[in-house]
Formats: sequence, C-alpha cells, structure tokens
Amino acid sequence: MSKRKLGNSGLEVAPIAFGGNVFGWTVDEAMSFKLLDAFVAAGFSLVDTADLYSRWVPGNSGGESETIIGKWFKQSGKRESVVLATKVGMDMGGDNKGLSPKYIVRAVEDSLRRLQTDHIDLYQSHVDDPETPLEETLAAYAQLIEQGKVRAIGASNYTETRLGEALASSRTKRVPRYETLQPWYNLFDREEFESGLEALCLENGLGVIPYYSLASGFLSGKYRSEKDLGKSARGEGVKKYLNARGFRILKALDEVAAAQSTAPATVALAWLIARPSVTAPIVSATNPEQLEELLRAAALVLDDAALGLLNRASDREAGN
Repeated sequence: MSKRKLGNSGLEVAPIAFGGNVFGWTVDEAMSFKLLDAFVAAGFSLVDTADLYSRWVPGNSGGESETIIGKWFKQSGKRESVVLATKVGMDMGGDNKGLSPKYIVRAVEDSLRRLQTDHIDLYQSHVDDPETPLEETLAAYAQLIEQGKVRAIGASNYTETRLGEALASSRTKRVPRYETLQPWYNLFDREEFESGLEALCLENGLGVIPYYSLASGFLSGKYRSEKDLGKSARGEGVKKYLNARGFRILKALDEVAAAQSTAPATVALAWLIARPSVTAPIVSATNPEQLEELLRAAALVLDDAALGLLNRASDREAGN
C-alpha cells in the first residue's frame, strides 16, 4: 500500500487513520484489541487518540482510550507497527488543561504511562490555547522532541490565522513546527477547511488528518430520517445533516456506491482521500466488518465523473 508523508516529520502512513475515540466508550477493551489487530494486519498504521478520550462517558475521567491502546501494545507487541498520535490541551478537570509548558510536560508523562511506550510519534495540540503564547507552547514541544519523548507535533482545531501564526513563530524562533493539522472536514462540512486552511496546509506542506470524516456517521447512509437517530450513541449529532443538501449528498453517494459495488461510507472516504490536501482521514468502527468496509476506501479510485457528481451535490450554492 502506498504511503503518504505527515508533513516534513519523516513519518509516513497509509491513507486512513483509526480513531481511538471509541475505545472505552462504544467499544470495550476486547473489541478494541480485535479492531487494532485487524487495522494493522490490513497494512495501516496511524492510530489517533487523545488524553481526553473518553472523559464524556459517565464514570470515566479521561485516559481510557490511551490505557486500552497501551494494554494492546503490551499484549500484542505491535508498538513498532503503529504511528501513534495523541493529543493534549482539552479540559481534563481542575487545572489540567491548556498548552502551558508546565502542563504539557506533566501531561505527556501521563500519556506515556497510559500508553506503555517511551515515545509518541505525533503529539498534537488538541485545541488552541489563547492564554499561552505560541512560542512558549512550541518551546515546550521542542524540549520533548530533544528528549526523544515526541517525534513530531501537530495541531487540531486551529483557525487559519492561528495556525499561520504558529508556523511563523516556528520559523522566527527556530523551533519545531506543527507538521500536521487535524480539522473537522468531510463531504458535508467543507466550508471552514476549504476557505483558507486547506491552502495554508498545501502551501506549507502540512499533513492533514480530518476527523468526523463521515459526519458522525451520516455519510454512511444509515441515518435517513429522525427515526434513525436512535441507531447509535452518536445519533443526535446527525440531526443537523437531515436537510435538503444532506439528502442530495446521500443520493450522490448512493449513485456512486452502486456503480462501484461498494458502500456509501467507502465512497465518502475515497472522496476525502482524493483531495490533494488530505493525508489520511480518521475513521472509527465498532466491529471488524464495519472496519473492513471503511478500509476499502484506500483502494477505491474515483474517476472525474464520480468526483464531479459528489462535488456538485455538496455545493452549498446549490441550496440547502
């Protein structure tokens, strides 16, 4: 399988990432191990998680996903088969949040302990911290890279302005730069990324790892009415997509999927993979069959006619 570069980090990955947000939430430890085994066996390597996952579940405090991945590393011996990405910065309770050097140094040790590894391949700022100067955050990351605890750094949920400022700060202060961006981006949610962030990433050669690649499952086609929202724990997050534009996109996905003898979700991911700016969209699955369906997108090449149909269907100017 062809590999794609994560910016100038020296890291290369297959064109789909596994999202560990489901571990400790909708997927238990045993199934998590099965999914990770299947993902690596299929030739993929980028596993993305965060210290926050899955703090939102009643009874959880955060770190559950990292802990499960760490147990899998120890049991399977497959740490070297994985490009490990995690994040820091979201509210973990008390004063445990933000991107101050003091907190980053503490948080990385907690993540390394949970993950049962001595290094993180891609350590990402989960969200911008306007209270901490960018140069201070980047200097803290530089220290971690020098110590060998982190190989490369990335940003998530940054605006075009703040990402540009961070890249400029790296150049002027001569510290490591963000090599990747993790934006909210899919066939429905296009405007924010494409309005400026995409050009900035292309201009600077950043890797792009979109999350919500299937619009919380809407682009899989299993949510066609409000009656379908109860099908999963994420159903309520899909309600906003049930409009004329959303149904137009589903119709286009159905048409392309039928022509390719595949599933709408596979097509939606293949559309992302075909974008010149995208490195590897993040997918989540709750069973091996679902994961297999999603991974087929890496081998699905959409022709110009299919891409044109999908682009027209998702065009905001065509109406909501």
